[in-house]
Amino acid sequence: MKALKRVVVTGFGAISPLGHDWPTAREQLRSCRNVVQVIDEWKDYEGLNTQLGAPARPFDLPAHYNRKTMRSMGRVALMGTRASELALIDAGLLGDPLVKSGRMGISYGSSAGTPAAIGDFGRMITEKTTEGINANTYIKMMSHTAAVNIGVFFGLTGRIVTTSSACTSGSQGIGYAFEAIQSGRQVAMLAGGAEELDATEAAVFDTLFATSVKNDQPGLTPRPFDAARDGLVLGEGACTLVLEELEHAKARGARIHAELLGYGTNSDGSHVTHPNPDTMAQAMRLALADAGLAPEAVGYVNAHGTATDQGDVAESAATLAVLGDRVPISSLKSYMGHTLGACGALEAWLTIEMMREGWFAPNVNLLSPDPKCAALDYVMGSGRELQTDIVMSNNFAFGGINTSLIFRRWNA
Repeated sequence: MKALKRVVVTGFGAISPLGHDWPTAREQLRSCRNVVQVIDEWKDYEGLNTQLGAPARPFDLPAHYNRKTMRSMGRVALMGTRASELALIDAGLLGDPLVKSGRMGISYGSSAGTPAAIGDFGRMITEKTTEGINANTYIKMMSHTAAVNIGVFFGLTGRIVTTSSACTSGSQGIGYAFEAIQSGRQVAMLAGGAEELDATEAAVFDTLFATSVKNDQPGLTPRPFDAARDGLVLGEGACTLVLEELEHAKARGARIHAELLGYGTNSDGSHVTHPNPDTMAQAMRLALADAGLAPEAVGYVNAHGTATDQGDVAESAATLAVLGDRVPISSLKSYMGHTLGACGALEAWLTIEMMREGWFAPNVNLLSPDPKCAALDYVMGSGRELQTDIVMSNNFAFGGINTSLIFRRWNA
């Protein structure tokens, strides 16, 4: 049996509510204030209770993003493509022969395609007309639109893995890319996820009474693990990690951000929307086993932390069962909301950057931990100065899909 390859992160690219680079995002995190705002147009939807969201900050596009190259892109694909370009630039691989060689692939996800394109087909059903539908409508609508558009834009000819698993789309994108390189089937992968903010996705959670309705207090919500939490807030964005086989990265003199050590994923197999702490815990154990680490090695946990009633309770219980009560834990969703298909990648990026910085952002708005949540070391106040070489980032999705990623500081 061949030895597994080691996998490192050599590039980051992001479009996010906090900013599109680490210095900008760091400034927002250090402020200990969220970026949630009232979405005025959502007030027009009868029956939609939440009016809160966290849009991505405005971003510029170079001239080669034109009518021809963007004709099959909705916003989710556009953000994913631009994030991937920024990641390739960061990795020093934009325009490199590796990209089109077949040795680089893509593993990328989103919960859905562009909702407006889905609406075009909805009108076809209700109004019995194909007016408004063209050759690109389906390409914008399909759940794998980001992955496909990224591949076409950069001419990638390696394997393509399309993950559409709600809140674990981005983390599964990273995990499956990791396994493709580990096994030697690809040398490098673009990995991550994207999601665009839309009232239809807010309505999904609204019908489950899972959204925050603190519409007059956007700065005070969401509040993961807090006794006064009242639900999640949606965000949007995209994030791409360039994953690369270690020896290849070293041979070309690449800057290495971190090493990806372990990935665990499984499913609850019990209920579509009620989380299961036992299988959540097992996903973490699978990641630890994959990394060859004892639980004591983990120095920080980036929580999924949606600020939903059942989710926070189940996740905290699972974390306690695996890691005990000693590991600092916080949720970045308290800053930028739940970015759905993008969250696994955005949170992995920011977790790595915080590890390198030696400072971890607090749970914004966590003032009084819910007694129903496990008694963990929740990072509160102004954050935590902490030197650690090992971090874990966890995500859990509708359908009972669980993921855990483990990264190590690169010291070489």
